[in-house]
Amino acid sequence: MRPSIARNVHYVSYGTPGGEYDKACRAAVITEVRDDETVGLAVLNPKGVFFTESEFDGRVNASGGTWHWPERVE
Repeated sequence: MRPSIARNVHYVSYGTPGGEYDKACRAAVITEVRDDETVGLAVLNPKGVFFTESEFDGRVNASGGTWHWPERVE
């Protein structure tokens, strides 16, 4: 699938180097498409919303997180 604006995805935060916060999977909405792997996201957290640019599935970038398509739930 190709990313497009307004699609729902999962954002995986990298966590903190000191271990204060673990990796976490959060709901996100694509707000910008740079290419098939790099997108702008509005990430929905229990304590608020933040905006980041993120790379696809396992390619950690400067913001420290990645995105992937949601898993199918039966």
